[in-house]
Amino acid sequence: MIDDRMTGNRLIRTALPAEVRAVAELHARARATYYPDGPPQDGTDWLAAWRTALERPDAHVLCAVERGRIVAVASFRTPDGASPDTVKLFQFHVDPGHWRRGIGAALHAACVEEWQADGRRTAVLDVHVDNRRAQAFYTRLGWVPDPQNPPAEGDHHLLLRYTVPGE
Repeated sequence: MIDDRMTGNRLIRTALPAEVRAVAELHARARATYYPDGPPQDGTDWLAAWRTALERPDAHVLCAVERGRIVAVASFRTPDGASPDTVKLFQFHVDPGHWRRGIGAALHAACVEEWQADGRRTAVLDVHVDNRRAQAFYTRLGWVPDPQNPPAEGDHHLLLRYTVPGE
């Protein structure tokens, strides 16, 4: 597990179950930016989903904290049925008021560091097709479209793959 670490004025650490509301609210703010008509009301209880992620023994939720406030969050684990050397980045969000400050890159670097320590070789994620900003971010960091899972007609997500650098 990652130790708390300072990067400038920013602390990157494991998120705590008591912080579930702050994490879910950040997620809602970030998610609202890439749905032109607002996030779909699909019945998902995001507070419960984040509570599960924070309490799951096989999951990792890292957060970036500035001035005592969570400004970014990342959730990852081995997806069900996947090889143990694969990790899935299920959620990765930076509070929109903190974009373009290096927070996402620092949080991503912390994720990669943990993946390396855990012996992961490949990371996967899916990104909403309308979220061009996130797609550009991931591309800059070395993520590529997953050749094993090309998008089908009508898919709302693009699957990306990342080769975790060796230590």
